[in-house]
Amino acid sequence: MTDRRVDHETFTIERRFAAPPERVFAAWADPSAKRRWFAEGEGFTLKAYSLDFRIGGAEICDGLEPSGRSFLNETVYHDIVEHRRLVFSYRMVMGGVPISVSLATVELEPAGEATRMVFTEQAAFLDGGDTRSAREGGWGWLLDRLGEHLAERTVAS
Repeated sequence: MTDRRVDHETFTIERRFAAPPERVFAAWADPSAKRRWFAEGEGFTLKAYSLDFRIGGAEICDGLEPSGRSFLNETVYHDIVEHRRLVFSYRMVMGGVPISVSLATVELEPAGEATRMVFTEQAAFLDGGDTRSAREGGWGWLLDRLGEHLAERTVAS
């Protein structure tokens, strides 16, 4: 019998990036930049990616993990304050099975010439398909990739 439960969890991750809030915000808002650090990765196969970055706009990331298991991330943007804040909800499906629905907030604060970013997620993990520690680790990896993306762009500038 399938375990039919919902585990509610909240976590926060803070990062400091050596880039101003405008550049960090652009890495979330620009479809080609976001695709590079968020959707692409070694061993991952991307079947479809789109980003309509506006309030009410959607982001779709559909692909295969290195193991071959399918993943689907469906995001809707609810609040956007340029260079300062994003609020979005997203649904994750792994191997064709819904595993979570989350509300996430990204806050960007100037810190001298750098940016302090605070990412907070409130998640409903469905039927034991995911855990707080796994999701927090996944976002930690993605935010590290964001930092690498910003560092590459600084060197290239």
